[in-house]
This record gives sequence, C-alpha cells and structure tokens, in this order.
Amino acid sequence: KVKSETVANCQRLSIEFQQYVVHTRSLRKVFLSIKGIYYQVEIKGQVITWLVPYQFSQRVPDDVDFRVMLTFLEFYQTLIGFVNFKLYTDANLSYPPKLDILKDEGSGGLNVLAIEPKNVHLSLNSLNVEYEKKSESMTSEEKVQKLKSEERLKTLSQKLDTMEDKESTDHLDDTETDVNENLMDEFIEQTSEQSTSQGQTLIYQDIHPASTVLLEFQQLFSKCIFYLSREVPKYSLEFVIRAFGGQVGWDDTVGMGSPFKEHDERITHYITDRQMTREPISTRIYVQPQWVYDCINARKLLRTKPYQPDKALPAHLSPFVEYKEGDYLPGNIDDFEGTMEEMEVSDSQKNVKSDTKEESDSEMEESETNSSDEVTNHAENNESEVEEMIHQMELEAETVGIPFSKYQKNRERIEKQNKNTVEEHEVAITGRKRSAKEIEEEETKELAKIMMPKKQKKLYKKMQYGKKKQEEKMLNLKRKKEILEKKKRKDNDAKERRKEKP
Repeated sequence: KVKSETVANCQRLSIEFQQYVVHTRSLRKVFLSIKGIYYQVEIKGQVITWLVPYQFSQRVPDDVDFRVMLTFLEFYQTLIGFVNFKLYTDANLSYPPKLDILKDEGSGGLNVLAIEPKNVHLSLNSLNVEYEKKSESMTSEEKVQKLKSEERLKTLSQKLDTMEDKESTDHLDDTETDVNENLMDEFIEQTSEQSTSQGQTLIYQDIHPASTVLLEFQQLFSKCIFYLSREVPKYSLEFVIRAFGGQVGWDDTVGMGSPFKEHDERITHYITDRQMTREPISTRIYVQPQWVYDCINARKLLRTKPYQPDKALPAHLSPFVEYKEGDYLPGNIDDFEGTMEEMEVSDSQKNVKSDTKEESDSEMEESETNSSDEVTNHAENNESEVEEMIHQMELEAETVGIPFSKYQKNRERIEKQNKNTVEEHEVAITGRKRSAKEIEEEETKELAKIMMPKKQKKLYKKMQYGKKKQEEKMLNLKRKKEILEKKKRKDNDAKERRKEKP
C-alpha cells in the first residue's frame, strides 16, 4: 500500500528538519504523553509544536483508504522539502545534506545526514571561469571599454573616502553624544496593531540579560557526555541532547555511527531504564530518561537522586500548562525551584544572576511601598463606604418608623447570625477559624453587597460561587495528596522494617 521509497523520503525530510533544529539550537520544550512526544521549537520568532508517535510495531487497518491519504502525503512531502530548503539556505547551509549510505543502512539516526556550510570558494571560482570565458570572446572595442571601466573603479574608492570624511566631520560638529550611548543599539518592538513608525523602544541593556539566559539554556548539556542503554528511546534522546549541546553515544546493537564506546572514561551520564545488574562506575551518574526531559522543561540541570534507576520517578509535568492565580500547583514545581545539579557555572551566568537579583530586590522594595500605600487607601475607602451605608440604613429605618434602639438590636442580631454561619462554613472548608481582620473584611463586603443593584448582586454571587468551588477543589486535591504521601511513607517504613529483619 505504502511504498518503501515514500517512507524513506519522509524519514529523510524529518531528519533534515531535526538536524536544522540541532544546528540552530531552536528546541524549547519537550513533553512525553500517552499519544506520543510533543516537541516545541522557536524558529525566527515563530513557535512550532508537533507530535511524534512512539516507535512501536504498527498494525495497518484494512478500512482506511490510503489512496486519498497518499495524495495529501505527496503534497506535504513537497511542502516540507521547500521549507527545509528555505531554512537551510537562510542558515548558509548546503541543501540537501549529504547522505552516509553505510550509516543509513545501519540505522545511524541523525548521523546519516552530514550538514555542511555552503562552499563560497567553489562558487567564486566558477564565476571567475565564466568571466574569463566571456573576456576571451570579446572584441577589441569591448576590451578598451572594459579597461576604462576598471580604471574608474580604482579611483572610485578614493572619492568615496573623501566624501565619507566630509560627512563625518559635519556630523560630529552637529551632534555631540556620549560614547556609551553611541555603543548602545535601539530596538523597536512591533506589534500587529502598530505601524513601523510606532513601537516600544528597547535598548541593549533591556535585552542583554534575556539573551544571555537563552544562550545558557541552549548550552544546557554542553558539559555532559551521555551514553544510552539499549532499552531507552535513542531516536528521541539523541535529538534533544544534541539540540542542547550534549554529546551522545549508544550501543552498536541499536545503530551504527556511535562517536564513542561504553567503556569510554569521558562519559558523565549513563541513561538506563532498568535495574542495575552490575556494579556501577563511580565516575558516572546513572539516571532514567525522564531526567533529560525534566531538565529541558525546568531550563536547568536537576538533581539526579530522584531519577536513579532503582527509584520511583517524580511526576512528569507538562510545560505547556500555564497556571493562573488560585489554581492547584503540584509539589514538583516547588521542588524544581532549588534542585539544581552542582555543575560549573560560567562567569556570564554569574553576572546575569547578580543583575537579576539586584533588579528583583529593587522591584520588591517598590512593590512593598506600593502595596502599603494601596492597603492604606483601600482601608480608608472601606471605612468611608461603611459609614455611608450605615447612615443610609439608619435613615431608611427612621422613615419606616422603627425606633433606633430596636434597629440597633436587629442589626447586631443579623451581624451575629451572619458571623456564625460564615465561621461554620469556613471551618468546614479550611479546618480553621478566621482572624479578626478577615471577619472585618467580610463584614464590609456584606455591607457593600446590600447597596448593590440586582444585576451586580447576581454577577457577584456567580463570581464568588466559582471562586469557592475552585478553592474547594484545590483543598480536596491537597488533602488527597497528603493522604497518598502518608500511605507512601507507611509503605516505605514497612519495606525498611522487612529489610532489617534477618
């Protein structure tokens, strides 16, 4: 149904694109799911996400019309071929890359294609040969004209130099600027709604920390040398490790073309997905494959202890989920913040960290001052609103004919009932009583609700109902997590006791 030539061409196009991603270090996120492996790259500011299935044995269904699908496949092959050609030429790489037939027959993976830069010298030599051939066929008049034009070209550079000197002296007289300001470039960030003349001006100091962090991220595995065991997915690990500057070797049974063998002393990380049957080498770190993907998503080298072969792996969280305020945050996100592997840190990374620390300190000070001002203003506004509402309620009671003493008793009774019901609900959900400040804020909210129109009251009730449901869901998830952690601790304690028994 599907020809072997078509499958080979599709594999070649896929490897060409992967080689481009490795060469340009464009990979940003990786996620292992049930459907397959999600990859996300950023090429020329454009984010591209695609799904690659796991390499299991496929069962071809009989009820699928492959003739229609092959028509689409033919179109996509042509499209991807043009895309790869454009990407390679923009990166000054020769296309198509050279194919190593021996490695291709031996399942060499990404190494079957060799990326080479464009040979500029060959193109210049070919142009010179063509030029000499044309000059031989020219007449005497054309040769005289050619000599005159060459003499003019020789004197042209001198004229341009004199003109540039005059312009530079005039420019220096008109404008006097600082040396540091001249060194800094200005960049204009354009949006889809803005024209080219309007935009936000960004200076070099604004983009330098972000670019330095990105360069460090692109060299994440540059100091690591990996060796892949036979049971791990080489087609994925080789791609992601090389995309972040790492070196990869593998067993000869998996494929040909490994740059080093298993007994090489330079190997720093040994990736395996089974229990250790032999004595480990002290100079190597043994980890499971998930460690590589979690390091990429965390944008730093994580500690290898939770990823050792004999241990249960932590949850593999999706990097594509954006958490909002009030959402449940898994514990692994907090664990990732400070669990960095002890590696050598470059001077540029230290400088970036110090700069970001100073910026964060200044931002914290500004936020504290702003928040304190906001709190005082908010408290003053609440007090004035509450006083106005109480005065309004007293006037309404007087118009109806209710005495002030009776109105005061009814008000105290209603406030007490509301306080008790709210406290019971709060204790039922959170398991703790509220503070005096929280109670006071709740009372001001209740008084504000009394003066709301009906439409605003309904909308406010819907919003509060949604918030309460989300809080209850988050608290239930936290309770379930605590129960599972307690059960896990008990099981671990029981295992340790069994081991201690003779």
